[in-house]
Amino acid sequence: MENQNPDPSSLSSNTDSPGNSPIKIMPLGDSITDGYFVPGGYRIDLQPAMENRGYAIEFVGSLSNGPDTLLSQHHEGHSGWLIEQICDRVVEWLQTFQPDIILLLIGTNNIGQWYQVETASYRLNQLIDRIFQTAPNVKLFVAAIPPMSEPTLNQRVKLYNQNSEELVKEKQQAGKPIDFVDLYNILSLDDLPDGVHPNREGFRKIAGALEACLSAHLS
Repeated sequence: MENQNPDPSSLSSNTDSPGNSPIKIMPLGDSITDGYFVPGGYRIDLQPAMENRGYAIEFVGSLSNGPDTLLSQHHEGHSGWLIEQICDRVVEWLQTFQPDIILLLIGTNNIGQWYQVETASYRLNQLIDRIFQTAPNVKLFVAAIPPMSEPTLNQRVKLYNQNSEELVKEKQQAGKPIDFVDLYNILSLDDLPDGVHPNREGFRKIAGALEACLSAHLS
């Protein structure tokens, strides 16, 4: 399917002209994207932060949640989902919502459920390829998954994140519009009350990291 989205690198502040459409951002992932513990998750802080910088944004996706103060509540954060489940549905979502930017945070359940952990990075690669095959001009941010309190699982998290960052670098060298966002090193176990999911402060930190990456890209 031919992608009709504009090149996100050409997007500037949507407040420059009242006729400009908002930048469409798809939060894509599992329960962390959904906002486990804190409905709305990082989106609660990310939207006003971006609008304070002069960017009109709209979150897109088939799901919706968050407080009334979050004006754009849509997302594709599917609690409990694995990388391959997102991969199975991503073409449909991209064709339906045609995002300009994707914020991908996935892999926590593959590690936490110990599901074919050794090949998780291979399936992440498949997901990224499918995204760009469907929407070649979309800007993709691939986020590291947060720490886990269980030491053995956390070692797997570190390896997965390292492999993810290397994968992103390979895609960049191939000319893909993709960047890596390190969320692992900005979060502590104090931000993860159950050892997996962020609390309100954790989501604030995630929003700050995403805001910095989005602002650098859009400027």
